[in-house]
Amino acid sequence: MNALVQSASPSTSTSVVVGVEQAQYLTFMLAGEMFAIGILHVKEIICYGGLTEVPMMPECIRGVINLRGAVVPVMDLSARFGKTPSAITKRTCIVIVEVEANGERQDMGVVVDAVIAVLEIPASDIEPPPAFGARIRTDFIEGMGKVNGKFVILLDVNQVLSVDEIGAIVQARDAAVALPAA
Repeated sequence: MNALVQSASPSTSTSVVVGVEQAQYLTFMLAGEMFAIGILHVKEIICYGGLTEVPMMPECIRGVINLRGAVVPVMDLSARFGKTPSAITKRTCIVIVEVEANGERQDMGVVVDAVIAVLEIPASDIEPPPAFGARIRTDFIEGMGKVNGKFVILLDVNQVLSVDEIGAIVQARDAAVALPAA
């Protein structure tokens, strides 16, 4: 399954659909729901495996992998969304995406239940994120794509995989652990 997705690096951090007739998205399943990431953020898709756990990381960080000599953190999207961590099956994959943090690009892996397809979604079929009622934080949602009469949640990878926010989670957890018991 080691499929390689060739893409150009993204020039902006969000809003891939602005001024574009249609955009390509990698769709995948996570806890029975279909999500999508803009293909310009996707570097490759690899089989799940070779993970090294790192102590004291938040629950959403599964560990790190060695990707051609580079250490790449791997996030469990299900845990990041506040749900139970993903169960590992034969179809579980790690999608390597490029995110921007502090003006620098960094590769991160995300655990998904199964990769579905690359779809072209016309800008006219993309609605803004809902103001409320989503099962994940609305700032994680770039938009809602209509595909075959159903909605696909288009993720804002720079928000979902925010290195600064994950660092703040670790610092808050460490501060809570350091507090003396009353």
